[in-house]
Amino acid sequence: MIKHRLYLDPQHGKFKGVCAGLANYLGVPVLLVRIMVVLSLFFGLFLFTVAAYFILAWVLEPQPAGAEQNVPLSVGEQLSQLDADLQREETAVRHLERYVTSEAYSVRSRFRDL
Repeated sequence: MIKHRLYLDPQHGKFKGVCAGLANYLGVPVLLVRIMVVLSLFFGLFLFTVAAYFILAWVLEPQPAGAEQNVPLSVGEQLSQLDADLQREETAVRHLERYVTSEAYSVRSRFRDL
């Protein structure tokens, strides 16, 4: 399992790189994180959002040069990956269905019942 760490990403960030670091850690587009931060500022979480932002900017360390980045897939890549996963799962279900409806399964289940 790949272990990810949360870093500041000042190269891709606007101010200190907190949103870019969060987006990289979560594997989502930076724009989505920025929109969520701005919306939280306007919908009653102003103090919490500002405090969390400055605490993260102070506590987190900058991303090392050799650290790998999680580049989010484009929508087309995500859809093609999802299509391949669905095709693979459908094939597995078809094989399972073919086995369960076969005579071999029926005979084996009768022997287990004895």
